[in-house]
Amino acid sequence: MNTQHEVIQKIYAAFNARDIPTILATFDPQVRWSRAWEGDYATGHEEVRDYWLRQWQELNPRVEPTGITQREGGLLEVSVHQLVKDMQGQVLFDGLVKHIYTIKDGLVKQMDIEKV
Repeated sequence: MNTQHEVIQKIYAAFNARDIPTILATFDPQVRWSRAWEGDYATGHEEVRDYWLRQWQELNPRVEPTGITQREGGLLEVSVHQLVKDMQGQVLFDGLVKHIYTIKDGLVKQMDIEKV
């Protein structure tokens, strides 16, 4: 069984590689994923996949975890350096954010975003 830290590393490596099937294999079937770019949440594998495909048509994000901290209530806080460019290569955001994960039974149940 993968540790939570291994799951997190796998998610970010797969996201940067645009490998959706690998990411979805780490998600609960009814995962709730924060749609920072559009607002609200994508719920379930199909909505998350569709959200990312729309996003990647207009944005080129790269996310690198810089630290992982256990929070109360079983939450996992991942400090992330996020570089977002438009499709012409212009930097839209270059900074730190926090991704807050709820993981249960080895699968991601929810991901929220907090500003640093």
